Order: sequence, then C-alpha cells, then structure tokens
Amino acid sequence: MFGIVRPCRHVLCKGLYADWMGHLCGLCLALRDEHGHLSRLVTNYDGLLVSVLTEAQSPTSTSRRRAGPCALRGFKGADVVESEGVRLAASVSLLLAAGKVSDHVADGDGVYARRPVAAGATRLAGRWSSAGTAVAGTLEFDPTPLTAAADRQTLLERAHAQASPRSSAAPGLRELTGPTEDAVAAAFAHTAVLAGKPHNREALEAAGRGFGKLAHLIDAVEDLADDRASGAYNPLAVTGTGLDEARRHCDAAHAELRAAVDGLDLPRPGLTRALLVRETSSAVSRAFAIAGTHGTGHPLGDPDAPPGQRPPKRDPGGLLSLACAALTCCTCGLYRPAWDEDREGSFCERFDCSGYDCCGNCCSCCPGEDGCCCDGCSCGCD
Repeated sequence: MFGIVRPCRHVLCKGLYADWMGHLCGLCLALRDEHGHLSRLVTNYDGLLVSVLTEAQSPTSTSRRRAGPCALRGFKGADVVESEGVRLAASVSLLLAAGKVSDHVADGDGVYARRPVAAGATRLAGRWSSAGTAVAGTLEFDPTPLTAAADRQTLLERAHAQASPRSSAAPGLRELTGPTEDAVAAAFAHTAVLAGKPHNREALEAAGRGFGKLAHLIDAVEDLADDRASGAYNPLAVTGTGLDEARRHCDAAHAELRAAVDGLDLPRPGLTRALLVRETSSAVSRAFAIAGTHGTGHPLGDPDAPPGQRPPKRDPGGLLSLACAALTCCTCGLYRPAWDEDREGSFCERFDCSGYDCCGNCCSCCPGEDGCCCDGCSCGCD
C-alpha cells in the first residue's frame, strides 16, 4: 500500500529528506485529525506526491506547524506540512485504499476469502471511500477517476479472462494500465488548481499518466512470481508480456514522466524531481532486480547466482504476515519485517545508494540550481 516511491536517507539531501518527512508526517496527522487513528493505515507514499507537487508549484514554502514528539521520530517534534495539498493527499490515499481493499474482497485474496473478514473490509472500504469523497468535495476535486478506477479495472480483467490472451477481443497491456493512469493524472492535475498554476495542468496530467503506468507495471513485475505460483491474475502473465518487454514499457513510461516534469513551471523543483525522476528510476531497477536479473543473465532462482542476486526471504503469509503488515501501516512504513528489509538491504548493496549522500554526488546531480543543503555547494539536489 505504501507505493513505489520510498526514498531512504542515503538518496536524499538532509534538507530534502526533512521536507519529505514533513509531507509524510503532515499526511499522517491530517488523516488522524480528520478521520481518526484507524485512517492512518492508508498513509500512502505515492499519494503523498500530490502534496509535494502542490508545494513545488508555490514560490514560497507551504505553511507548517510544529508537531509534538512521535516514537517514529525518536520522540522528537517536527515541522509538518499543513496545506490543501496535504488534504488532497489524504483524500487520494483514502480513495486508493478503499479501491484496493474492495479489489482484494472481490478477488477473494488470502484472508479476504473469509466471509467475516470480507464483510468487515467492505464496511471499512465504504467508510474510507465516503471520507475521501467528502474531503475531495471541499477541495473542488472530482474523485470520479479514482472511485471508478477499481470498477474499470475489474471489467477489463473480466474481459481478458473471457477472451483468449492473444485474440483481438482481449484488452492489451496499455489498456489494462488505463484506469490507474487516469486516476493519477486527475490527482496530479488538480494540484495546479490548488497552487493557482492552471498552465501546468497539461504537463501534470502527462506526468500522472506516466507515473500511473509505472506504478501499475512495477506492481505487476513485483507480484509476477507469486501470482504465477498461486494462479492469481497478473497483467503481465495474461498478456504474455515477458520481463524484457515489461522493462521496455517501464523505461518508456519513465521517459514520458521525466519529460512531463521537465515541462512544469516549478519554483521549488528539488523534492519533486528527486521523487518523480530519480526515485521512480530506482523503483524500476529495484523491481526488476527482485523479479529477475535484467542484464545479468542469472534468474533469481538460480542457486549459482551471486549472493546479491539470490531471492529475498519470502513473506510467510498467514497471521504473522497480517500482524507485520498492520505494524508496518501503523508506523507509516518505517518498520519493515525481515523479508521486506532484505529486499531493501540487498538493493542498497547492489546499487550502492550510499554514494548519493548530500555532499557526495549532490553537485553532480543538478548543477546550476540554488539551495543545496551542503556547505560550500551552490547547487540543489534534483
């Protein structure tokens, strides 16, 4: 549920990481204050991007308030974002979570196949959907693309199930990513309204479509092996799309996203570019490093593959998995179970993300920009 953009301290300047945490904590507290503690479960890193985009289009920093000590911050206070952008992020997160839960119930995934769990999840999804729609109304945001995305996706999947994957009647991979693209495009575009930058709307829609396509494809790549083993639906499997072809689709989507971000009028571009350009590129590399060995010649299941290419520990499933997922949610993703930590750890080792610390590669990543967080460096991290 936490999305594909998951920056760590190694890959963001200290200043940009503090800004990102300000948006993250602001979203978490906005969900708590307006919708209760349980709603903090829907904290979504990708949904957070609309808050970042709203601030990036403003010439001055978004209003912040001092938050009290939190265990996740070492019992320290923090300056957290308080803005319409955060409220839009809360609305998007609630609607996305409602759609995700409804999709799990419809598919009967795991514990959702049990009637009591399905009934409770359906009620919870309904509350989240109503809450997200209500917040959207106060921001003059039409949530239809988000609320309709899950239903459209279900119809497309059913159409694919009823037709031969290679027949002309079967939806193609591009069509299957359409609902996600439309939903993200709508959310991104509305940040131009909140920021008073209507001329950014077209580029924001293009960025949203590129990001939505990436998110859908990366999710499919990461789940491919498990979905094949369980017989669950996966857009890559049903369309016969191999990892090499999927990588080409991801690279093309990332190029579209980067071009759209380059076309935006952003007085404060640093965090937006770091997340939407650099971190999405890392997300693509991470997904294919886990799902296969794009460019290495060794499948992850190959016992003779180098240690860094061996598969991570698998999610054990059952109550342990559910409890760890709940703890991860309650800590906004800062707690990770061992099987998830292995993935991130092996990725950091393989790609040496420590090389991207603030005063290491900062000046080489975006020469000519102001506001670097390093002493003696006049550029800003993109």
